[in-house]
Amino acid sequence: MLTIDQATYDAIVAHARRDHPDEACGVVAGPEGSDRPERFVPMVNAAGSPTFYEFDSTELLHLYKDMDARDEEPVVVYHSHTATEAYPSRTDIGLASEPNAHYVLVSTRDCFTSSGGNNEGPVEFRSFRIIDGEVTEEEVVVVEQLPPASPPRSDP
Repeated sequence: MLTIDQATYDAIVAHARRDHPDEACGVVAGPEGSDRPERFVPMVNAAGSPTFYEFDSTELLHLYKDMDARDEEPVVVYHSHTATEAYPSRTDIGLASEPNAHYVLVSTRDCFTSSGGNNEGPVEFRSFRIIDGEVTEEEVVVVEQLPPASPPRSDP
């Protein structure tokens, strides 16, 4: 199950709407091992494509160095589909390399009119675990804010 705060959910949806008709992509980082999506990091779709996304390799390298320095990991890896449902494509499944991450897909196919104007229509927001090519959909729970983080355990 993915538990995500309303502000982060809204930021992911806004990014998907803003980049339409191209796919949007990004990461939500959180403390290592916590499963807490805390830091929203929108990325540039280097492919600039309505049917494919690709993280810019330099931007991605900087993000991983930054996460490493902060003891973070990618808790959510997200991207949008602009013309199809929010379900991982074969390409998406092949690119999934973070076994602990929630893979969020946002479909913006119903957001826009045929003339290209933004009608603020509904989005489809779904989350999946993708491990060794196997896709499992999971429940998404949107909360006003995440509960306070538990302090690190200290074993005697």
